[in-house]
Amino acid sequence: MTSQDGSLDRLKISAHTRLARLYGAHRAEAITDQLMGLVQRYQPVIYHHTRDPGLDETDTLLITYGDAIRQREEPGLMQLERFLEDFYPDLITNIHLLPFYPFSSDDGFSVIDFKQVRPSVGQWDHIDALARRFGIMFDLVLNHCSRENLWFIEYIQNQEPGCNYFIEMDPQTDVSEVVRPRSSPLLAPIHTHRGTRHVWATFSEDQIDLNYSNPDVLLAMMDIFLFYLSKGARLVRLDAVAFLWKELGTSCIHLPQTHEVVKLMRDLVDAIAPWVELVTETNVPHQENLSYFGQGDEAAMVYQFALPPLILYTLNRGNADLLTNWALTLAPPPEGGTYLNFTASHDGVGLRALEGILPPYEIQSLLDCMHQFGGYVSMKANPRGPDSPYEINISYFDALRGTRTGPDQWQIERFLCSQTLMMTLQGVPAFYLQSLIATPNDIAGVERTGRLRSINRKIWDWGPLAEAMKDARHPSHLVSQELAHRLRLRKGSKAFHPASRQRVQDLGSSLFVVIRDSEQQRVYGVFNVTSVAQTLALMRLVPKNDDHQYRDLISEVIYCEEDDLVLQPYQCLWLVAVDKA
Repeated sequence: MTSQDGSLDRLKISAHTRLARLYGAHRAEAITDQLMGLVQRYQPVIYHHTRDPGLDETDTLLITYGDAIRQREEPGLMQLERFLEDFYPDLITNIHLLPFYPFSSDDGFSVIDFKQVRPSVGQWDHIDALARRFGIMFDLVLNHCSRENLWFIEYIQNQEPGCNYFIEMDPQTDVSEVVRPRSSPLLAPIHTHRGTRHVWATFSEDQIDLNYSNPDVLLAMMDIFLFYLSKGARLVRLDAVAFLWKELGTSCIHLPQTHEVVKLMRDLVDAIAPWVELVTETNVPHQENLSYFGQGDEAAMVYQFALPPLILYTLNRGNADLLTNWALTLAPPPEGGTYLNFTASHDGVGLRALEGILPPYEIQSLLDCMHQFGGYVSMKANPRGPDSPYEINISYFDALRGTRTGPDQWQIERFLCSQTLMMTLQGVPAFYLQSLIATPNDIAGVERTGRLRSINRKIWDWGPLAEAMKDARHPSHLVSQELAHRLRLRKGSKAFHPASRQRVQDLGSSLFVVIRDSEQQRVYGVFNVTSVAQTLALMRLVPKNDDHQYRDLISEVIYCEEDDLVLQPYQCLWLVAVDKA
């Protein structure tokens, strides 16, 4: 028996066990046989990435739409490659391509056809070429589909198989226990050949939830998952996975069946594509988010959803206490797992991670400040209670236009501090395209689409973007040049390996201090989170009687043990020990 045969045998056993938990022992064998048939069909054509599994200090991830940069009728992916070559050469190793499929709404997340590339992005050949240079993260939108998807058209026409793919429900059903990320009604009325029916729609009436209690739905989505592996995916993001399984009488979030599906997908990649990393996207309170590591048998990476609002609050208030206290209690990820650190994405700044950490009046004060800086707030429905703030819709660059006292002259320094702090923490740093180029609020986009999230989804024309990036006075130039510099430094620093240890020191409200340790290197990250200069005696930071000098990687300034560190507003230090001359 070959090792490959052994892997498939183990996969069949584990899949049978998981499918029995989902659908009962009497159905598990037939479903397992169907799943293994899919595996045997796709395994010969799965794209084999030659790079070793796992991620290291050289890894970064760019989050972007495939057509966020455009020029005439050329595919967006061509412009994206040009952008990276011109402004971030050899610094971005992985690209999260937000849904590049034909869609009907929500900028890609209402998928019409899961296996097609929309023309403004390019073709599968463009994806293939990109996958040979970068690790591509595909978005698997597995909770729902567009009402223009063929499956839903079949539902409307009462045809197989789609007529059994969705959750139909009496509109009088009590669904008050269901956790919602939106304030719209949960049940959407649909005109069908059988009259008006109401179907489950967690996110919008154009995003209809799939019914995973039907094993045919699971098998159809596993077919799509394996198809993505054949098209070069090195990472797969499980969009909104927390809401996958529905069961009335529960919150319908994080159900055991949902975790079982994630484990099944992990079994699949471990058996046939061990270089692929699963990433769960769950915008929920921090401890709930961590549950998707499982026992090391679910996601390889989970989004660090607490970071965007915590860093924003810290720099808005000029006080590091909340961030320090949170980081001091942050559990290390399990062996083989890590965090995906980010400050901004295609969505807004989620607020759920602040639940239980920050009192409501402080959250409201932050929201008031974001309104002042041109932002909006999206709401969510709550079981048996009023709607509450769900996310801030704003460009992260403009969110840092000032502090609670109003706008000031430190926007660029404050923004660079936010990005540097994020890339210092344990995990893999992810940068939204709009952050790499310091994009301000796109108010015109909101007015054009009527959607609040459009404020941070600007579509750039290549000409104006290239001009801004080369203008020495433009924020896009200033931010990109400095971020590129710091990314080069990070790439060459072993202490920033995702598995390197992390220690946080509380050295006062004005500073955030984190130490990253590997066998080869130690880096002291020191961040002034205020708009005034701060002084810190170096001896408070480093070991006593240390016979070293310390060099700041960023500024290249060298300090002696008896020196004071004087940090200018929002200055960041990456200190490493060097031998005395």
